[in-house]
Amino acid sequence: MKILHTSDWHIGKRLMGRERLDEQAEVLDEIAAVCERENIELVLLAGDVFDTYTPSAEAEDLFFTKIKRIAGGERAVLIISGNHDDGVRLSAVAPLSEEQGIYIVGNARNALKVTKDGYRKTHPIASGKGYVVFENERGEKAFISTLPYPNEARFKEEKSELPYVEQMKKWIDEGESGNVEGLPSVFMAHLFVAGGSVSEGEREIDLGGARAIPVDALPHSNYIALGHLHKKQHMGKGDCYYSGSPLQYSFDESADKGVKVFDLTSEGVRDLKDVPLTKGKRLVRLEAVTVEDALTLLDRYENELVELRIVLSAPLTTSDAQALAAKRNLVSLIPEIRTEESVHFHSRKGLSDEALFTAYYRTAYDSEPKQELKELFLKTLAEIQEK
Repeated sequence: MKILHTSDWHIGKRLMGRERLDEQAEVLDEIAAVCERENIELVLLAGDVFDTYTPSAEAEDLFFTKIKRIAGGERAVLIISGNHDDGVRLSAVAPLSEEQGIYIVGNARNALKVTKDGYRKTHPIASGKGYVVFENERGEKAFISTLPYPNEARFKEEKSELPYVEQMKKWIDEGESGNVEGLPSVFMAHLFVAGGSVSEGEREIDLGGARAIPVDALPHSNYIALGHLHKKQHMGKGDCYYSGSPLQYSFDESADKGVKVFDLTSEGVRDLKDVPLTKGKRLVRLEAVTVEDALTLLDRYENELVELRIVLSAPLTTSDAQALAAKRNLVSLIPEIRTEESVHFHSRKGLSDEALFTAYYRTAYDSEPKQELKELFLKTLAEIQEK
């Protein structure tokens, strides 16, 4: 069975307030094209479909439109909820989505609805708590066990006193127990596996050591399809992967994005490969030593989204600030003060207010403050002292 693994779409996610739905639409269309080109029969989406529990109407419309296209006429799509998703809300559309070959497992890990003939060539033929078996038109079967993001509500419902890792093992074993035929298998989960590389944009509170799963706690499946981390990466031994997000969502992420494609056979995983994704704007970090250099760089990278660090020896003038703000590709501006001069004094008693301000300004900007700036400072200081 030909399978595609993707995750962490984060539909509706913004970059420092900048809307990115158009980019997300482009890259999801690209995934749909990969499905057609590679003759994919089953798509695995390992959580974080949306960026928030309550996505906008525009984000939901984009998801429904694109996931239907990805499912196409005959393939199946299996989705689990991530920590950014409301599992109950996400799976509420199941009565309609299953007719389109789109199957959703929320936090409760409930069994999927199974029909005798199925709606299309690839369809579920058996399902239980935390697992589902898919069959294609050639009679090939794939066992998929699932572990959506284990949120706090699920822990409370279980009323378990087990430590986090032990509870995860319990849920994993529960799903894996459904593979009574010993079928070729995939374990799909939205988890933080210890040792995974985290990007700046991810929520550290969800990635701390107390919530980390050791890689040896994962089942001995033929392929492990992980979601949660945005950098694509291999974990441990065997075929255990984070597919990564389809777009860069923070500036420290590589532009090397893609999906995993493989054939799951009776002998295990065959022809595993990364298929690159190229749509969406690239995120780049740049550094300039003058405003002129900064503007030149922004012109050179006009098709990318830029985080710019600029070295200052004096505050930006109004005209400089306006010139930089006019660059539509500038997402974040980080001014940095660099100076070799240091000011040493032990007491303010020997310095007038003007002298103290001047000394501070020299330390911060490595230059003399203009007379009008000093006058403004002294005037403001006097008004404060009068109050």
